[in-house]
Amino acid sequence: MKSICIYCGSSVGALPVYAEAARAMARELVDNNIALVYGGGNVGLMGIVADEVLRLGGEATGVIPQALMEKEVGHRGLTRLHIVKDMHERKAMMAELSDGFVAMPGGIGTLEELFEVMTWSQLGFHAKPIGLLNVQGFYDGLVAFLDHVVSQRFLRTEHASLLMHDSDPAALLSAFRNYRPQHHIKWLDREEAAKII
Repeated sequence: MKSICIYCGSSVGALPVYAEAARAMARELVDNNIALVYGGGNVGLMGIVADEVLRLGGEATGVIPQALMEKEVGHRGLTRLHIVKDMHERKAMMAELSDGFVAMPGGIGTLEELFEVMTWSQLGFHAKPIGLLNVQGFYDGLVAFLDHVVSQRFLRTEHASLLMHDSDPAALLSAFRNYRPQHHIKWLDREEAAKII
């Protein structure tokens, strides 16, 4: 595993523990020689995780649409910053550059990105691990809701299980390393997936 995409808020949130978790995740990435791929912003948890990765000597790649360079204050000090034309290109490039996906606390944008890569996995567009860094129970309600969706037969158990979750960055990365794609899902090769995504 060479790189992980982190989805997280452009705000720091209400609790200091969110920023602490962002720094802890950054340390785990650098300690495991895993590069950061993220949305390219210099604010909120996005900026904190990137700054910490860079401070510790790791690699950080950002992908940001031109229209958001000013709004999200594009991070100019990254190892690499890709400026793209729109959100679709941003998400596709982030997915292409990453070997796994972690959602940390964030808002609607974070959830949208998380559910998109989950959907792509469910449909067989990729076979990469997906997880939640469940800081201070931030995602407890979402995990419970997905259990409810399964119970109502709108989501299969095996598809819900594609989403790992842990409150500890080291434990989550360990689960990623041990992840084995589910054999019953027909994974598309890179060329087939690129045509659809």
